[in-house]
Amino acid sequence: MTDQDPNQDSSQDSNSQDSNSQDLSGPDLSQDPSPDHTAETRPTSAPGLGGSASEQLERMLAAAGMGAEAEVPEGFRSGFVTFVGRPNVGKSTLVNQILGQKISIVSDKPQTTRHQIRGVLSRPESQIVFVDTPGIHRPRTLMGERLNDTATSSLEGIDVACLLIEATAAMGPGDRYIAERMPKNSVLVLNKTDAATAERIMSQLSKAASFEFAEYFPISAKTGDGVDALVEYLVSRLPEGPRWYPEGEVTDAPEPFRVAELVREQLLAVTREELPHSIATRVSEWEWPRIRVEIIVERDSQKGIVIGKGGSVLKEVGIRVRRQLPPGAFIELHVTVDKDWQSKAQSLERLGY
Repeated sequence: MTDQDPNQDSSQDSNSQDSNSQDLSGPDLSQDPSPDHTAETRPTSAPGLGGSASEQLERMLAAAGMGAEAEVPEGFRSGFVTFVGRPNVGKSTLVNQILGQKISIVSDKPQTTRHQIRGVLSRPESQIVFVDTPGIHRPRTLMGERLNDTATSSLEGIDVACLLIEATAAMGPGDRYIAERMPKNSVLVLNKTDAATAERIMSQLSKAASFEFAEYFPISAKTGDGVDALVEYLVSRLPEGPRWYPEGEVTDAPEPFRVAELVREQLLAVTREELPHSIATRVSEWEWPRIRVEIIVERDSQKGIVIGKGGSVLKEVGIRVRRQLPPGAFIELHVTVDKDWQSKAQSLERLGY
C-alpha cells in the first residue's frame, strides 16, 4: 500500500512472509571487466544518508581525516541546501537539472525518493551540497513515518532550506503544513512554470507570500528556466567554508545503492499503473560484472506483475538498467515477497529505512 499526499486518503492491509524468484540473464560473463570496475565488494544496503547537516559534515570530515580546522580557501563559500516539499513537486528533477546529470531517480509516482540523496555542485569559488528528500505526506505505514522523519531531519543544521511547490496545482494544507515548520529565512521555489500560465504563476506566488520567506523563485526544473538565478542566489547565502567533497565528486551515494535505485525506477516506468508503490530494491551481491538485485513486493499477485509474462518485465527492466551502467554489466533480478514489509520494523531496517 502506498503512503499518501497530506491532501489524499488511503486504506491499509495485513501481515506474513514468503519468497520466490526469477532470474534475468545479461551479457556474456566471459567478457573481461573494465579495469575501473574490477571485482570489489561494496556495501549492499541503502546508505545511511540521514541525520542533520552538521552530523553529515562530522562524518565526512572523519572519513577524510580532516579536523574542524580544515583550511578555508579565501572567499570560498560552501554549505548545505535542502529541498523539501510534498510528493511529486519536482525535487529530484531539480537536483538533477542543477548537477547536469541524474543522481536521483525520478517517476511520476509518489514516494519515489526514499532517502536523503546528496548531490554536489563544485565551482572554483563555491561548493553546494544539495540534499534531495522524500516527499512529506500523511503516513499510513511505518515506512511512511520514517520517510517523513528523513525529510524533516534534513532541515536541521543546514544553511538554506527551500520549499518546492507546484505552479500547476492548488496550494493545499500539505504545503502550508510544511511551510509552517520551515525557518523563516527559507526560500520558496515555485516549480513547473513551463506548464502554467503567467496569471497562474503570479497567483501562486501571491498566495505563497503569506509564508513570509526570504525569497521567491519561479522555475522549471524540467526545462531549466530560472534555475541559474536560483543557484546564484543560493551561493550568495552560503557562509565561507572548506570544500567538503573533492572536485569531480557529484554524490556520495555508493554504487550498489545507485544500481538498486535504477532498478526500482525502471520497474515503475515499465509497469506504469499496474504496479503498486509497495516495492523496494537492494543489491544483495556485487562481484563485477555480476550484480544481483533483490526486488521486494508485499503480495504474491505483485510478484507476477514484476516478473511479467515469460519474464518480459524483468527482461525490459534489465535492458534499461544496463544501458545506464558500464559495458559488460550482468544484472540478475530476484523477486521476493515480504508481506506488508512497509509496516514491519525488521524489514525496514534490513532495507535501510
